[in-house]
Amino acid sequence: VKPEKADVAAFVEGVVDSMRVAAGRKQIAICLDRDNLTVDCTAHFDTKWTREALSNIIDNAVKYSPAASTVMVSIVPYEMYAAISVRDAGIGISEEESASIFERFYRGNEAADEEGVGLGLYLAREILRKENGYIRVKSEVGKGSEFTLYLWRG
Repeated sequence: VKPEKADVAAFVEGVVDSMRVAAGRKQIAICLDRDNLTVDCTAHFDTKWTREALSNIIDNAVKYSPAASTVMVSIVPYEMYAAISVRDAGIGISEEESASIFERFYRGNEAADEEGVGLGLYLAREILRKENGYIRVKSEVGKGSEFTLYLWRG
């Protein structure tokens, strides 16, 4: 991982655009909140690896959301970090499981029917950690999840 200063909005727009076709197969719309896209927001991140992390998060949002729902992606620039949030209306994660979801090979009880090996969230956390960033989750069973990736602004 080799972080370099880059534009967060342009990066997020590119990732979201690349994920729309796959989401469309499930009739899921990926909406990008454009409120902060005009704000000059740069951060230090490795474009290739952070694309992998954000793609994993969006892919999970699509995978665990019902057909014909919406995945919302937004950016909020803070003084120290740029926050990229991905919010879905999916199955949600219990409070008990939320402590384990970032472990390598962890598969939640509700995730057993979906394809995957349990590396996506672990990989996302590790990529962000190596870039001086971090990831957080807020979730409620049956009401969806919001994952926020924090990129260090330096």
